[in-house]
Amino acid sequence: MTNLKRILLPAFTIIGLCSTTVPIADWPQADLSNGIIQTTLYMPTEQQGYYQGTRFDWSGAFKSLTYKGHSFIDQWFENYDPKMHDAINGPAEEFTPLGYAEAKTGDTFVKIGVGTLRKPADKPYTFATYYEVADYGKWTVKRRKDRIDFTHELNDPTGYGYRYTKTVRLIKGKPELVLEHSLKNTGKLPIRTSVYDHNFFIIDKEPTGPGIEILFPYAVKAEGKGFGSVIVPQDNRFVYARNLEKKENVYTAGVQGFGPTAKDYDIRIENQKTGAGIHITSDQPMEKLVYWACATTSCPEPYIRLEASPGQEVKWKIAYEFYEKGK
Repeated sequence: MTNLKRILLPAFTIIGLCSTTVPIADWPQADLSNGIIQTTLYMPTEQQGYYQGTRFDWSGAFKSLTYKGHSFIDQWFENYDPKMHDAINGPAEEFTPLGYAEAKTGDTFVKIGVGTLRKPADKPYTFATYYEVADYGKWTVKRRKDRIDFTHELNDPTGYGYRYTKTVRLIKGKPELVLEHSLKNTGKLPIRTSVYDHNFFIIDKEPTGPGIEILFPYAVKAEGKGFGSVIVPQDNRFVYARNLEKKENVYTAGVQGFGPTAKDYDIRIENQKTGAGIHITSDQPMEKLVYWACATTSCPEPYIRLEASPGQEVKWKIAYEFYEKGK
């Protein structure tokens, strides 16, 4: 069950057995502001939440974010379904599954921030698949004016257990959003996973093309779909040769050039037309850096490696500084 009495808005009418939900008023959500940044987040609820997929962590699902009249988060996809794997916006985080390879058909495995899921067949895990949820775990949400604390607790019969907390915080007096994480292993099995942030940003509704650039503090190289033709690495940045067409995308499984320390977790996404940008940093090194973009959003995906023995707690932080170039 979810402790959201203080922040829930009116619920949904659910039509028949289909997965489409029709809102009476809106999805359960909450507003945050520090007087500089304004943002709205969707709340994690089993039947009424905006995001009900089994890919991304349910906490910290963003609806919008604005700074100095610039918008940074909007719906980037055309068709919406609450159980669609990527029907989520802004900074969206996914943990690699626990126990999937060991599970037999019909057995369960765990996705942190989602719950205990059931393996339907003897096939490799795919993030685009919706998996039956056997146990949603327990969500607790505490809201303040400038931050929200999301806590997810789960104990699975397979031996995995955790207490995961994500705090979405707006820093006082600064144009900065911080995601603070804590993961405590409360189970019998060690937790070995990776977590990445997909960063579904849209800056001032600019389409993916020459108006958007991705910058790093080091020279970068990348190979993959569209690299070298549609998107081009140039020294310390990615630039686009043209706008991406509808349903077109570019992808690389491994951007090269960063080092093994946290100082290289340093990425900027800039709208060259409006001057608005996002500076993304972390207190952890990157395990790897994936990059994906479609016609509406450009997404660096930095991975962090996490390991926690039973009883151990690990913490990490990701910061987003919003700015205007030259100001």
